[in-house]
Amino acid sequence: MSEKIKNILSQENFSKVDLAALLAAGEEDRKLVFAKAAEIKQAYVGNKVYYRGLIEFSNLCGKNCLYCGIRAGNKKARRYEVTEEEVLEAARYAWENKFGSLVLQAGERSGKDYVRRIERLLRQIKKMSNGELGITISLGEQSEETYRRWFEAGAHRYLLRIEVSNPDLYHRYHPKNKVHDYQTRLQSLFLLKKIGYQVGTGVMIGLPFQTVEDLAMDLLFFREHDIDMVGMGPYIEHEDTPMYRYKDQLLPKVDRFYLSLKMVAVLRILMKDINIAAATAMQAIDPMGREKAIKVGANIIMPNLTPSRYREDYLLYEDKPCTDEDAEECKRCLEARIHMAGGEIGYGEWGDSKHFEKRKKT
Repeated sequence: MSEKIKNILSQENFSKVDLAALLAAGEEDRKLVFAKAAEIKQAYVGNKVYYRGLIEFSNLCGKNCLYCGIRAGNKKARRYEVTEEEVLEAARYAWENKFGSLVLQAGERSGKDYVRRIERLLRQIKKMSNGELGITISLGEQSEETYRRWFEAGAHRYLLRIEVSNPDLYHRYHPKNKVHDYQTRLQSLFLLKKIGYQVGTGVMIGLPFQTVEDLAMDLLFFREHDIDMVGMGPYIEHEDTPMYRYKDQLLPKVDRFYLSLKMVAVLRILMKDINIAAATAMQAIDPMGREKAIKVGANIIMPNLTPSRYREDYLLYEDKPCTDEDAEECKRCLEARIHMAGGEIGYGEWGDSKHFEKRKKT
């Protein structure tokens, strides 16, 4: 089998069959995949790892995705919204500690007051940091006008995870209604690119009903849509969701972890110069999960700056790590993890996607 994997890795172009073979690689063969990904990462993006200080702004959500712990239909979720003062305090911490960038993330909703509030926050963060903090937002599907307003207010990266690129599978994980429409989500990615954002997306790995062929198609989806950055990680079930009933059909967590690690590595091989995040969910399964992701291709990490009193309520999945750490503890922990993984922290740098810079010029 190793000869087959070596042959695939020696190619410049990869088919769905090739990618599925790499994702299915066993224990010995995956070492070849990881080594190739590490080599490509060093050559194309180097060993710098960039911080994105994460502020989980609110767990209020207008969607009812069947896998998510903060879905609108979960009556057990304790809802919260971080105050504007607390967001600015967290942003100041990021700026003073030279994080370079922030991520504002929340459940999906819209409405005039909400749109204005985000716009105001973006302008305040830019003003407070003298324009020095880069800003990524992950706030779901919005109108073109809203995306444009937020872009003009200072956000320059947008993460909108497709979660699964196969339209048939998409409807197994979302209610079949207008609020959860695959084409609307896809259209949002086009709008974000049109406006000028660095565009990020991602998928869950190890879902029930999902095959390695589906995951190979997810990788090709990223390439086909010329994505600048990707955040993806293992699917971890949450007992207060409809998908929980399929828990007995899931791969063991350790297998989901290694499949996720292979997705990171194969994506680095496929799209050499994009930004890839080391997902927090990796650490929920393996205590060294994020370091391992950095070694095989990831170059973005997200220290959690959400005020501690809210963290346990932003539970998209079970066993989420670091919910009891304050910002300083999280920073120290991640510094140590990155150095253990042989990385160097890009302090004070936005760490924009090299792929985006190249795409802008064409």
